Amino acid sequence: MFINKLNQLYKPARVLYYLEVEENVVKNLYKGMLPDEILKYANSFGTYDYPGVFFVEDLGREVIGIEYRINDDRIDYPADLKSIELKEGFFYSIEIDDEIDITRESIGKIFEKISIDDDAHRVYSDFLIKKNPSVISVFYDCKKVRILHELELVEDRAKLIIEDDYDYFGKDYLYNMAFFDPITKHYNWNHLVSYLEMPMDRGIEDYAFVHFDIKEFRVINEVYGHIAANKVLCNVVKAMNESDFVYASARCHNDNFAMMIKDMPTEETIEKLGQFFEDLSHLEEDPNYKIFYRCGVVEMPRSILSGNRTADAGKMAQALGTNHNKTEIIFYTDKMHDDISWGNYIKAYVETAVENDEFMVYLQPKFDINNEVVEGAEALIRWNYKNKEFLSPARFIPYFEKDGSIGKIDDIVLEKVCLALKKWKDEGKPLYPISVNLSRNRLYDDDLIEHLVGIVDKYGISHDYIDFELTESATYDNMERMMSILNELRRNGFKISMDDFGTGYSSLSLLTQMPLDTLKIDKSFVDKICLENRKEEDIIVIRHIITLARELGFVCLAEGAEKKEQVDGLRNLGCDIIQGYYYSKPISVEEFENRYLK
Repeated sequence: MFINKLNQLYKPARVLYYLEVEENVVKNLYKGMLPDEILKYANSFGTYDYPGVFFVEDLGREVIGIEYRINDDRIDYPADLKSIELKEGFFYSIEIDDEIDITRESIGKIFEKISIDDDAHRVYSDFLIKKNPSVISVFYDCKKVRILHELELVEDRAKLIIEDDYDYFGKDYLYNMAFFDPITKHYNWNHLVSYLEMPMDRGIEDYAFVHFDIKEFRVINEVYGHIAANKVLCNVVKAMNESDFVYASARCHNDNFAMMIKDMPTEETIEKLGQFFEDLSHLEEDPNYKIFYRCGVVEMPRSILSGNRTADAGKMAQALGTNHNKTEIIFYTDKMHDDISWGNYIKAYVETAVENDEFMVYLQPKFDINNEVVEGAEALIRWNYKNKEFLSPARFIPYFEKDGSIGKIDDIVLEKVCLALKKWKDEGKPLYPISVNLSRNRLYDDDLIEHLVGIVDKYGISHDYIDFELTESATYDNMERMMSILNELRRNGFKISMDDFGTGYSSLSLLTQMPLDTLKIDKSFVDKICLENRKEEDIIVIRHIITLARELGFVCLAEGAEKKEQVDGLRNLGCDIIQGYYYSKPISVEEFENRYLK
């Protein structure tokens, strides 16, 4: 039988509205079937839980009911059900599978067994599982049965803390609370900090620092229960205490731990830590479940130079572990620090940069491959950082995408493109469609369409001169939402392009669903056209992409063409439009105007 020990909880005095039913109706509830007389009150205002089966001593039988807060004029209490007031109480909550026969006796046996392993102590209170509970409640939820069994309160220390009763607490108690973890009884982070500040007081001359956590620890907690999860934590502590390479250690918080370890060559550190985590990779409750860890290591001399801030470096490295199905040991580097520090800096500075008008738009022309005339352009952002130097997009775009401020950059580009189009329109110059990036995380903005339309309409620009460009290699979690946004943009007269075609994982399925105007072949394909050892298979793929685009009614654009051989090859394969250095690198808006809008 599967038992997930959830938690201990408090329920205040309440009123139980109930229905006396036959035994078969009770058994149906354990299968998820509630009688309509009770079901209609589920999730009502003022209820304390879902409808369930209640074993109430004062009733002398099991009933189906639902608990409500007492004496609240805002609540519509059930008028067609019997009721009984229940006293306040504490309960032990567990979850079991729905494949056993649930009776008052079987529940008693389950908790009798639980009481052997779990004394129901908390940080500030102690309980015992009542042998003769006055109330037991049972609830069905998603093929699981949740049972609340009454507890007996033995000691309430929380009251002393809430009431600021200083006199109760002795020095030993306060020291333990300050420097020990209540679950593992091991040192906490407050204790380890003293080692980092004054390592010589324990005879430590140099050291490496390790910060790690348990991957998917939440799963262990939710599936196997907090007792099993706490065992994992205690096993980690035991291993740290027994390891000959560990000077000092702590449980920091949740499933995070830290260690000061011997300084060793990198290969030896990997070997030692690898074995350390492998020995802790097995779950006692389920031998088939593998536990993985995510670990950041700060080696000498950076650990010494960082002092009590070395934890920041360790956590920085640790955070870069993203593979859920393996243990990762990641070593901190100065470059890692520089990259993250730079990302944090520009995140804070971006508003100032916007105010100082440091972001500039460059245009890269798109050419008709047959007539070699301009057909449009792509707008690209450039950052004139503090008006002193131009930064490569790789120095800021990934950071803005990560923290969500990329939307501000997209808006700046769209605003400046519309401003240029308005100027050219007012001067009677020819206008061409200009593509602007639409970052994927903006697809979840509730007012995105209204926002984009508002920017374009503010300048009086016809919507068909704006081409919103999405990256095919990006992942979209909500395809339905994406399609809804793109179709709405299309209905508003905007053009839509797919960038980087061929670099993602769902190209063909996207092609059949997205309302596209232009398909952009990624530069990685274009580069293969004039290679000395090019493969015929690559040319076949490019030819079929172009043919596919034509048959689906899309304009086919190849980006990144730098050589005449590439342009000639793409022309022969039937490509429509070229964008690349062969014709022009990205240029300023003014230069684009002077060259192509005469």
